[in-house]
Amino acid sequence: MNIQENISLKAYNTFGIDVKARYFVEITGLVQLQKVLELKSYPKKFIISGGSNMLLTKDIDALVIHINLKGITIAEENEDEVKIKVMAGENWHGLVQWTLEKGYGGLENLSLIPGNTGTAPIQNIGAYGVELKDVFVSCTAMEIKTGELVSFDNEACKFGYRDSIFKNEAKGQYIITSVHLKLTKKDHVLHTGYGAIEAELKKNGIVYPTIRDISDAVITIRQSKLPDPAALGNSGSFFKNPVISKKAFEKFIKKHPEAPHYKVDEEEFKIPAGWLIEQAGFKGKRFGDAGVHEKQALVLVNYGNATGEDILKLSQLIQKEVAQKFNIKIQPEVNIIK
Repeated sequence: MNIQENISLKAYNTFGIDVKARYFVEITGLVQLQKVLELKSYPKKFIISGGSNMLLTKDIDALVIHINLKGITIAEENEDEVKIKVMAGENWHGLVQWTLEKGYGGLENLSLIPGNTGTAPIQNIGAYGVELKDVFVSCTAMEIKTGELVSFDNEACKFGYRDSIFKNEAKGQYIITSVHLKLTKKDHVLHTGYGAIEAELKKNGIVYPTIRDISDAVITIRQSKLPDPAALGNSGSFFKNPVISKKAFEKFIKKHPEAPHYKVDEEEFKIPAGWLIEQAGFKGKRFGDAGVHEKQALVLVNYGNATGEDILKLSQLIQKEVAQKFNIKIQPEVNIIK
């Protein structure tokens, strides 16, 4: 077990924030993880995986445990479906590509989402009309206090919009070690009606799309809007799309009839946060090395040397201006480490 001291975490978070870990260890096995959690000489521990959904605002005075568990295996299958077990350290987009190569459907709309598989249930990641919960069977997690492995099925995870039990009552209590998904082998249910997928398919002359066609369309759309974290530090969508009541929506749409919106149910409506931010005048704006992406206002970026505090202050300014202009509160999707 190689515990290092004063290690930069710049390469371990997609914002590229250069903070230091007081101590650092990389985990590649479950027994190793149990042993690290038992170490009494390091009472404070901090878990990091792909670092794609966090904003680090200060040095981490703890033992930073980097989860790098690897492996994808088939747990069960029949003619129609397959259940796979994916270890937490597997890159999410790499997993999506693996499923497409095998002809398994279900993850194609979730192509090019940054980060690792183990953090996907925490966030209930979603894009283009599909969420993780739609294909999720269960996940296995290690309880930090005891080192015991616990299984959480779909219901137990209490999934919501970019939400789960792991962001609420179970926050900080478990480390997800593997995720189990159910995918289709044939008769795939295709989701093409959200966002620009249909337009992209039509542009390419595709009338009867395959799951690969949908993935390619999603990748093209995302690349046209979202910066590559390897080239420009970011964490994808920084804010959740706000969901407001019918009464609030009626007031809002009367003032802003041009605003895009989605009906959630009879009582709630979703407004794209990116549109709100753009209308508030932030799209493409730069504040030192912190800024709002020029193509997608939902994405905050690090132009090189922004601190986590710089990004956080910008996000708070955006929240304040959007609330003043539209009387709508937008909340971070990103986990802010203060």
